Amino acid sequence: MNVAAAIPQPVRLAQLPRLKPGTVSTVDWHALSEPEGRRLRELGLDEGVEVEMLHRSVLGGGPVACRIGRMTVALRRHVAAAIHVLPTAAS
Repeated sequence: MNVAAAIPQPVRLAQLPRLKPGTVSTVDWHALSEPEGRRLRELGLDEGVEVEMLHRSVLGGGPVACRIGRMTVALRRHVAAAIHVLPTAAS
């Protein structure tokens, strides 16, 4: 068995499979404007927070909807790309 294959690797929130929960591993704050970063912090999004991808727009560059805690939040695609998520391992 390949041990490295069993360890989940972080993916961008925009790439997280739909309805699969994950935990925020890092946020690339430098890729975001000051108001965008402030909004994420106000929403409680930071390292260690549980998130789940709910919906992607049909258009490739459109917004995504995700669950942060008990809130459903729409994020621009480039904001979601700055958030790195560790997918929850299947039980």
